[in-house]
Amino acid sequence: MSRKLLITCEEATAICNKNQYGDASVWDKIRLGLHSLGCVHCKTYSSQNNILTKLMGNHTNSCSNSGHLTDDDKTELGKNLDGKLKK
Repeated sequence: MSRKLLITCEEATAICNKNQYGDASVWDKIRLGLHSLGCVHCKTYSSQNNILTKLMGNHTNSCSNSGHLTDDDKTELGKNLDGKLKK
């Protein structure tokens, strides 16, 4: 494989984070995908990152006015997170 395709785990997590916000290029996504095929740790990180992004997306509206989550939101978020990670 070309050296340009091979990335470190540190680079993979940076690309994963950029991808969550839609900032990753197609080339970055390809390199991340190839890296994730051989790296269980980065694949798990990416999966957990997706779960957290989806869960937090549901709660961002409630904290946008005050800047903080309510206690009810925190409890619900914790339950959802526990349920998703146990799957």
